[in-house]
Amino acid sequence: MTAPIVLRARRWADVEAGEVRSPAAIVVEGDRITAMNPTGFPAGATEIDLGDVTLLPGLMDMELNLLIGGPETPTGLPLPMHGVQDDPAYRTIRATLNARKTLLAGFTTVRNLGLMVKTGGYLLDVAVQRAIDQGWVEGPRIIPAGHAVTPYGGHLDPTVFQRLAPGIMPLSIGEGIANGVGEVRACVRYQIRHGAKVIKVSASGGVMSHSTGPGSQQYSDEELAAIADEAHRSGIRVAAHAVGDRAVQACVRAGIDCVEHGFLATEETLRMMAEHGTFLVSTTYLTDAMDIKRAAPELQKKAAEVFPRARSMLPKAIAAGVKIACGTDAPAVPHGDNAKELVALVSRGMTPMQALRAATLTSAELVELDHELGRLREGDIADIIAVPGDPSQDISVTQDVRFVMKEGRVHKMSDQYRKDQAWQPAS
Repeated sequence: MTAPIVLRARRWADVEAGEVRSPAAIVVEGDRITAMNPTGFPAGATEIDLGDVTLLPGLMDMELNLLIGGPETPTGLPLPMHGVQDDPAYRTIRATLNARKTLLAGFTTVRNLGLMVKTGGYLLDVAVQRAIDQGWVEGPRIIPAGHAVTPYGGHLDPTVFQRLAPGIMPLSIGEGIANGVGEVRACVRYQIRHGAKVIKVSASGGVMSHSTGPGSQQYSDEELAAIADEAHRSGIRVAAHAVGDRAVQACVRAGIDCVEHGFLATEETLRMMAEHGTFLVSTTYLTDAMDIKRAAPELQKKAAEVFPRARSMLPKAIAAGVKIACGTDAPAVPHGDNAKELVALVSRGMTPMQALRAATLTSAELVELDHELGRLREGDIADIIAVPGDPSQDISVTQDVRFVMKEGRVHKMSDQYRKDQAWQPAS
């Protein structure tokens, strides 16, 4: 059994109260926080004095895909064409690199929302989640979706993304292609059967795909209701890619738990979301920084039309009281740059503490882990990171993570903080 750890720092963020407090002394035993600023410490504890930093709960990214994007090859050659030239084994190995990079950026919990490739029905993000949980590789806690549920020609149909001819990449219900109430129910059941902990559905067109317009609703009201019903009866929540206003309203009516993007949502729809408690993962930073130079001209045109409207939507969502969780849609934003989403949330009108809450407590509530994650509190899981300075004054410091602990194991720490030579980082 490992010795207790005492983390010392100048400050800690009480995201529930919306305040930064001083000083910080947190006792960690096993995978739990056992005391906050106690008068005494356990015998034999290893003390780590992190100095002039602020301790935060581990951050959370509620929309990314670890299986795509990531490092270029050492020779500078381009990555294989996604879904066509990279096989499932290659994608899974690449995901482990992206997972480690995400963890070391301070994000200890993520939702992996949907795969857009042929895998023979294997849920690769579930495999990565299992490898991380078993300690084989370093990475964040993953809530996997398996394959996104999408209709023929929908935004997440990979044959649309790659503009493939008929018959080039036949896909099954298990791989997410489903039409009609019966098929969408079967598709949801398949994902859950093989380990999905959240269901992702393509409810509208998208910006970066050659499907119907980004504002169009792609599943009928009956199909969306069936997806929500099937998932909820298994205790699983549903996240919907929905850009258009009509599609967002349909998702709310269907009882879908979370809307991804919501770029074209009107004020009326945002009020509807707030009234129903529907979460929004706005992925707002990508509308500033997504690299679309290599995209087809028609996709660049869509982005030029949609992204400015998306940027103006988020302040209205904040004012309406919508529950906003943090998500990047990485690799639309490069893996490891996840904290830039917090900076973007502040630029849209959140206070720094509100942005921190979006990336901690609100995200934890979305994945139903707010009873033990999302705050620094006695009895909660010890997911703790450290950033320089005071993030309540300058949210950009979340891009400079100096220390990462997940479930009581240290994954990142500068040599200057290692007071006890017997201590070793997670390996």
